[in-house]
Amino acid sequence: MTSETQPGLATLGGKTLFITGASRGIGLAIAKRAAADGANIVILAKTTDPNPKLPGTIYSAAQEIEAAGGHALPLAVDIRDDDAVFAAVAQAVQAFGGIDILVNNASAISLTHTDATPMKRFDLMHGINARGTYLCTAACLPELKKAAQTGRSPHVLTMSPPLSMKTHWFAAHTAYSMAKYGMSMCTLGHAGEFKKFGICVNSLWPRTAIATAAMQMIPGVDLALCRTPDIMADAAHCILTGGNLATGNFYIDDEVLAGHGVADLDRYAVTPGNRNFMPDLFVD
Repeated sequence: MTSETQPGLATLGGKTLFITGASRGIGLAIAKRAAADGANIVILAKTTDPNPKLPGTIYSAAQEIEAAGGHALPLAVDIRDDDAVFAAVAQAVQAFGGIDILVNNASAISLTHTDATPMKRFDLMHGINARGTYLCTAACLPELKKAAQTGRSPHVLTMSPPLSMKTHWFAAHTAYSMAKYGMSMCTLGHAGEFKKFGICVNSLWPRTAIATAAMQMIPGVDLALCRTPDIMADAAHCILTGGNLATGNFYIDDEVLAGHGVADLDRYAVTPGNRNFMPDLFVD
């Protein structure tokens, strides 16, 4: 992020971020942007061994985060495992003294019709997306409350879309839409529930498809027509350093950046000069 996108002297330096799915893609980009401020990053992901189809492990992510200027704690965690998530929170507190920000980024996707979505895949998406978001939020809540009591502006930021109960966002992939909107419903409910504690809860979603290793495995996705994960990282940084108590919002990445004076988004195009981006799902 350049100086034009930084709100004043706001920084995440000294903050501790607990980020799910941070071994690659958008999660890693958010982690590295925070690391550039000197933040502490707790990396939650399952990948410990390199995979040629999905590059990036918790250990390679830790190296990139530390090279960017942050401090990393890589933890191999399946966020469907209650005990593992609560243990990860305890390890984060032991390493960094607390948790200021939770980024619910981990997600599973299968853009399939009902007759092509076995219940094992349905359970995977709901277990990671909706249940995982709820579990990680519940596990981090005591630490977020402590952060609020000490004036550290705690925040839960979830990578999920604006709620839109329109048939066309469900018809082609009902199971995925249910699971993804489950994350957004966590934002809606927790924003109201946690407001009295001084904890902000918001969602962030991209207007265009984002070029990640996971996206390239989806048939029909042309990465050349996508934006890079950096746009989500910069938008997340703006939200997390906003210095206000805005909560219960469903932000779109380019709108956030426009609100911080960023009009030229060319830097985020996978293909320089492209104007014909592939739109993301769930954006009306």
